[in-house]
Amino acid sequence: MRAVLQRVSRASVEVDGTCAGRIERGWLVLLGVAQGDTEQDAAWVADKVLNLRGFEDDAGKMNLSVLEIRGGILVVSQFTLLGDCRTGRRPSFTAAADPSLAERLYLDCAGLLARSGLHVATGVFRAMMKVELVNDGPVTLLLDSRSRTDGGWRMKS
Repeated sequence: MRAVLQRVSRASVEVDGTCAGRIERGWLVLLGVAQGDTEQDAAWVADKVLNLRGFEDDAGKMNLSVLEIRGGILVVSQFTLLGDCRTGRRPSFTAAADPSLAERLYLDCAGLLARSGLHVATGVFRAMMKVELVNDGPVTLLLDSRSRTDGGWRMKS
């Protein structure tokens, strides 16, 4: 499972001209589900999103988590994070999970985040979405559950 976290002062996602989700200060999480991902990957990503210290304390240091600042989280499904651009001119998406698995794990991850009590919003799975954000910092972080150090397997390069 791959995730791009962007620290935002606000973010929203629109589908067919209607706002599907909106947050104020917090994380925008673009989430891609890979073939072979499981509930363990969703749990690892959710834990990282909740506990990464990416927000500034009073001294201006990134020492606070989204939990500590009581921020929001907007989770948007984005299979293109699994795009392989190493050869040719068109990305290959063969590493992306089947849509039924991807949707289940995407919703599992969002559900785990929501258990925190924070405001969690989502996009609409498999929809064309317009994502709007104000990146704060900018701070952008990459997560890949296959490179975790807690016994997960490493992605081959």
